[in-house]
Amino acid sequence: MNWAILSGIEGNLAAYEAVLSDIHRQNNSVENLYIIGDVVGPHPDCDRLVKRIINPRSGERQPQVCQGWWEEQCLILHGLGRTGEPTQLIEGFGYPTVKLLWDSVSRSTLQWIRSLEFGFLELDCLLIHGSTLGVDDEITPDTSPLVILDRLMRIGANSLFCGRSGLTFQYQIESAAVRDTLASLNRSEAESTVMQTNPRQAIGVGRVGRIPGQATYTLFNPNSGGIEFKTVYYGPRKGFSSPLVA
Repeated sequence: MNWAILSGIEGNLAAYEAVLSDIHRQNNSVENLYIIGDVVGPHPDCDRLVKRIINPRSGERQPQVCQGWWEEQCLILHGLGRTGEPTQLIEGFGYPTVKLLWDSVSRSTLQWIRSLEFGFLELDCLLIHGSTLGVDDEITPDTSPLVILDRLMRIGANSLFCGRSGLTFQYQIESAAVRDTLASLNRSEAESTVMQTNPRQAIGVGRVGRIPGQATYTLFNPNSGGIEFKTVYYGPRKGFSSPLVA
């Protein structure tokens, strides 16, 4: 049985419905549905989308949802975040987007956001929007393998499923030796320890809602380790999904 892993819906209800329809076409092979952040965004359908997620229809899986970058920006806007000002939001998108996000997320949706987990640790897999450092930590195919090892070893996971970049990718790291060196002012020589690491990997799960008419998500089989990246076209150019098998 597969896990369907989504991220980056960003308030796009039509894109979410298209992905759900594609999941339904998997002939009940999807056991768990995860949405790893960025459910909301500067989009007027945010509240309708959240209600749709909270209340799945008969035969649909109940999504397990964690916070993403846009959720954190909402909390900051309402004085509930880790910082006082939405600096990243303003610098990245400008004040018109700040206002649109404010207008798109109701108080009830904000309370739902506050209840979300930071991520999920299932079997040896970490499902999280950014990484163990935060929702804004962006893992890409160009990220140093040492950085990925650090993010995974912090929580003892072998696979990191992340959505911050919006990309679909599988980044595999073979088993390696990691040297940890501790230097002290009281000793002339530094102490070193060597740790053998298991094979590890980072998987970018795609982005559902930002590109009009096109949504990407990931299917993962926890028994075989198989990963399949799915592209769903909807709207005027709608059609069946195009799978990319990693």
